[in-house]
Amino acid sequence: MSAVLFDFSGTLFRVESTESWLRAALTDTGVHLPDHQVGDLAQSLEAAGALPGGAEPREVPNDLAGVWVARDRSAELHRAAFTGMSRRVRLPDPGLHDALYERHMSPAAWTPYPDTAEVLRTLRDRGIGIGVISNIGWDLRPVFREHGLDAYVGAYVLSYEHGVQKPDPRLFATACAELDTDPRQVVMVGDSRRADGGAAALGCRVHFVDHLPVTERPDALLPVLDLVGDA
Repeated sequence: MSAVLFDFSGTLFRVESTESWLRAALTDTGVHLPDHQVGDLAQSLEAAGALPGGAEPREVPNDLAGVWVARDRSAELHRAAFTGMSRRVRLPDPGLHDALYERHMSPAAWTPYPDTAEVLRTLRDRGIGIGVISNIGWDLRPVFREHGLDAYVGAYVLSYEHGVQKPDPRLFATACAELDTDPRQVVMVGDSRRADGGAAALGCRVHFVDHLPVTERPDALLPVLDLVGDA
């Protein structure tokens, strides 16, 4: 194998909890609420699927169905989809909906899994190409830079920058081309069997991890080192 493609959310990084996300936005906007109200609102936002990278919505309302399906194809669709979901929850300040969306793009909202740095560093030292391929509506590069991981990544292929989202094979083909590697010599690592499994159409080997909290998944990426070997 000559390269590894990694998904972002739920694979290399995990977004903060819905309550932490809400508390940060409340602080940023200067809105003060009692703890019990924060907890209740966080539960409602989680049920709505309003946190990108968080829980899936329990249901998608008809008026958001179209934008939800295409949400990762552009920055505008992504923002419309997730602020639309958050607006299903009545918040004490209308400005909180945009504040929440802005918060989730902050590097502070994301934590790398415990083995992320070790795996990326080891792959780089072995001469293996590394790409990050994500269904997303914003630039995640600052997250990697803030956590000291950007130097390991040879290519970022983000759905909103190409107008194509996984599992469309074209996005994986773009990533392989940017790393100048044959898809048949690539391992795709992700947490979504539907989205990340699309790489198999090109002949990539696919390895799945579980989208769990950081504290519950200390070493799920380490087997990738055995799959790849040395370049």
